[in-house]
Amino acid sequence: MVTDFEKLDALRIWMRSKGLSQFNEEAGNIYCDEVFGTHLMPKRPLVSFRIKLRAVRMLISYQKNGDFEFRCPGVEYSLDGAIGMEAARYLDYCKTELMLAEKTVENKRLYLYHFCRYMKVNGLSYEDLSIEAVETFFSSMNYTLSSRHNAACSIRLFLAYAYDDGKACKDCSVYILPDNYRKDCRLPTTYEEDEIRRMLACVERASAMGRRDYLILLLAAEYGWRAKDITKFSFDDIDWDNNVIRFEQHKTGYGVEFPLLSTVGNAIIDYLKHARPKTDAPEVIVSMENANKGKPLSSPTVHSIVTKYMKRAGIRNWQDKKHGPHALRHSLATNLLKQNVTMPVISTVMGHQRTSTTSIYLSVDYEKLRQCALPMPALHSPFYGKEGGNGKV
Repeated sequence: MVTDFEKLDALRIWMRSKGLSQFNEEAGNIYCDEVFGTHLMPKRPLVSFRIKLRAVRMLISYQKNGDFEFRCPGVEYSLDGAIGMEAARYLDYCKTELMLAEKTVENKRLYLYHFCRYMKVNGLSYEDLSIEAVETFFSSMNYTLSSRHNAACSIRLFLAYAYDDGKACKDCSVYILPDNYRKDCRLPTTYEEDEIRRMLACVERASAMGRRDYLILLLAAEYGWRAKDITKFSFDDIDWDNNVIRFEQHKTGYGVEFPLLSTVGNAIIDYLKHARPKTDAPEVIVSMENANKGKPLSSPTVHSIVTKYMKRAGIRNWQDKKHGPHALRHSLATNLLKQNVTMPVISTVMGHQRTSTTSIYLSVDYEKLRQCALPMPALHSPFYGKEGGNGKV
């Protein structure tokens, strides 16, 4: 069995053969490309290959960020070529001048990567763009309606920037046609109360990991918290004397207040006493993995935890629906509505600033919608009548 020291020794020998004295990301990627054939993790790799690549990737990520990456990336969203370099400048402009959030810039990077790659593969320049070329790109991506809308917004703003920056001789942003995404009624994914109870019941709470996961599921199911709010939940947010939790939502920046439910309070105490690693982190819930032990969780980790227990609970068709913490948030609002809780109260629980935002949940309350259905009157028209009949339906 090849040890970690033998892997690093092989890397040292390779670096000496190349005349390299300092290890960095570029050297690590070149080494992986030459020795392993790639510095990206392929789908379903052999265990031996994954271990070797993972060792070098962890060395790169620790040197670069002072931490080990959660998983080896399978795709590298690098922007190259003339249009790619302009896209990189646009993203830097979004970050430094527009002061957009890092998550927003990364979302733009993903969409622009696919668009620039499409342009490069097909040998297109700004002058070659047209409505047909842009629509061909969207068709090739097979985006969902929401992803297509977000991609169109990002690409439209980038093309306008390229024209203003003098890199495009015409304003190609006009070729990104508007859509009616916001006019469409998008039904939220919801789960029944019984399904959520089953999911909570299948957590093995005798282990430290189970105690942590149970607390995460409770915060998502009982309060409808978003993943980022769960990861940023800190000790300062808890008012034990008044049994209240207060914090500012990460997404909106608005303050919210929740009663400290006995189930949640007991789960917090149980986690702190028997499961939480020793750490000075202000966040309540922290990682338990060796590489990141004691550090705050990431939003993808919260999503993976919710998904794991949906699968374990045997919830029907969970793979075909949204299955992260946001689905539990939608479920909370819908189940409150079924219990005849008023819209203003639900808006307060969800942290919405306007009741109109909460009104989308009315569309999935089928029992109340049935009460609104009007009886179909008898129609007296030959158009609807059966052939040879009297025209009465």
